[in-house]
Amino acid sequence: MKIDMHCHTKEGSPDGKVALLNNIELLKERGFNGMLITDHNSYKACRYYKNLENKPEDFTVLCGIEYDTLNAGHIIVILPTDVLPKIMELRGLPVGLLIEIVHHYGGILGPAHPCGEKFLSTFNTRIGKKLKEDLIKRFDFIETYNACEDDYSNSDAKELAKKYNLPEFGGSDSHKEDCIGCGYTILEKNVANESELIQYVKEGQPTKADGTHYFFTTKQKLGKVNNVLVYSFWFYNRFLAFVRSNARAFELKNNKQLQPVRYRKVKYIDLSKDE
Repeated sequence: MKIDMHCHTKEGSPDGKVALLNNIELLKERGFNGMLITDHNSYKACRYYKNLENKPEDFTVLCGIEYDTLNAGHIIVILPTDVLPKIMELRGLPVGLLIEIVHHYGGILGPAHPCGEKFLSTFNTRIGKKLKEDLIKRFDFIETYNACEDDYSNSDAKELAKKYNLPEFGGSDSHKEDCIGCGYTILEKNVANESELIQYVKEGQPTKADGTHYFFTTKQKLGKVNNVLVYSFWFYNRFLAFVRSNARAFELKNNKQLQPVRYRKVKYIDLSKDE
């Protein structure tokens, strides 16, 4: 089964240029059997798809999210079928608490483009460098091929997956039409929903990640000026995390499903703190 495991949509990502149904048609034309929606801190496209009466045939749409942590960049999260908690749409959780919540719900998670841009990529953040092994041991997979990353970034991610024996995911990280399907993951059997994918990963079944580099990303167009954009993201992410802080606190306090996480002693307490 061939899946693009990192897809953004017009419905769910502010910078997404392609509508979900167009994503699906293009992926089908390019020989794919499925896709994982990974919009930034949003399940809008997932809810839209679940409410469709006439869903595309012979194609699997999986609902995930690309979560913006406070201190460890972007993390891909996949929760069991029909589990779309509000807390996942409230960016700014520290990575340790995010891990606890995802595993509490029975989901899986792993770093997107983990060796890529500073602040956006887990192992190019302060906490990612300081607590690398502790983090890796708590992740369920690693994105080892991202079509928008260079060969060095993807190669370093693949080495980490091999060293720690973690499943490899690959995806396009597509925001535009010509990037769709540039990255992919091969599974040795079909999965029909998120719960089946989670089971597949937890059982340690084989995955293969690969693709074709996409040369027309914003950072490549900007060149050295992209550094300004990267540092701007740090301020942008901290500001929006602050804006969402009261909503996150309310959800953690009042969501009964999260009470065990809130009161449980976290083993790697440093991962739940901002460095």
